[in-house]
Amino acid sequence: MRKLMLFISLCAILVLAACSEEVSTDSIKTIKFADAGWDSIRVHNSIAQLIVEEGYGYETEVTSGTTATTMQALEQGDINVYMEIWSDNIKEVYEKAIDSGNIIKVATNYNDNSQGLYVPTYVIEGDAERGIEPVAPDLKTVQDLEKYPEIFQDPEDKSKGRIVGAPSSWVVSEHLETKLETYGLDEQYNYLAPGSDSAIVADLAGAYKKGEPWVGYYWSPTWVTASYDLTLLEDNPYDEAVWKESKGTEFPPNDVVIAVHKNLPTQAKDVVDFLSKYSTSNALTEEALDYMNENEANPEEAAQWWMKEHEDIWTTWVSEEVAEKVKAALK
Repeated sequence: MRKLMLFISLCAILVLAACSEEVSTDSIKTIKFADAGWDSIRVHNSIAQLIVEEGYGYETEVTSGTTATTMQALEQGDINVYMEIWSDNIKEVYEKAIDSGNIIKVATNYNDNSQGLYVPTYVIEGDAERGIEPVAPDLKTVQDLEKYPEIFQDPEDKSKGRIVGAPSSWVVSEHLETKLETYGLDEQYNYLAPGSDSAIVADLAGAYKKGEPWVGYYWSPTWVTASYDLTLLEDNPYDEAVWKESKGTEFPPNDVVIAVHKNLPTQAKDVVDFLSKYSTSNALTEEALDYMNENEANPEEAAQWWMKEHEDIWTTWVSEEVAEKVKAALK
C-alpha cells in the first residue's frame, strides 16, 4: 500500500511538473531582448521595449553579450527577441537556427545597409577648408591598399601599415582577417582587432580631428557614418562561392532581420504581430544614432525622440488603441 501511495505521489509530481512546463510555454510576463554590443540594436530595442511595455503591458529586459552568446540564448529561449540579426554575417549560424525551428524570422528591420573598409574622404580628395592635401588620390578599392602601407603606417610597427578591424568577439573580424590574407595585404599591414566598437570610433576620431590617414572597418547605419565624411572602399562584386571560400569579394548583402524564439508566437502573439510589421531603413536608423551623438543621448532618449519625429511610421505597426497608449507615455 505504501508503495502504491508513493507511486501515485510520484505520478502527481510528474504531472504537475509537465503542466508547469506547458504553462511556461503558453504564457510570458517578461520579454527579453538581445544586446549584441552596438548602438543601432540598442535603439531598436528601446523603440520596441517602449511599445511592448506601454502598449501591450509586458515587462522587458535586455541581455547583453557577444553575437555568439546572444544567438545561442535566443535558440535556447533565454532571449525572446533579437531586433538586429545581420543574417549574412553569421549566415551558417543563422540558417542552422532557422532550419532547426528554434528561432523564427518575423520581419526584415532594414536591408539597405553597408559595411567594409572605410577611409576618411580627405585621404583621397583632400579637404581645402582644412588645408589637407590628398595623400592617396588613386585609392579606390581594398586591393589598392597594397600601394599605400606607408600612408597608413602602424604607429607601433613602422615597417608596416595598420588596418583597424572589428572586435575579435565579432564574427566579422574573422572575415576581415581572411580577406586581408586573400589579397596578400597581411604582408604589408598589421591587423588590429580593437576591444570594442568605441575603441574603433576613438581611433578614427583621433585621426580625423588631426586630418591624418586612417583605414578600418565600419558599417552603416551608425552615427559615425552619418557624422564623418567617409568613403567605403570598393571590392570585387559579391559572389557567394568566392565569399564562402576566401572572403575575396565585397560583403554580402545583409538582410538585418528581427527574429524570435520559437515559443514567442504562443507566449505573446500580440508582440509577435507587432514585430512582424516593424520596418525601418538605413537612413531612419542613422537619424536616431546621429541624434544620440549630437545630444549625448542614451538609446532610450534617442528612441523617444525618434518616435516623436516618426509617429507616422511606428503607429502603422500597431493598433490605434496601442498607439494611443504609447503616445501618452512619450515624454
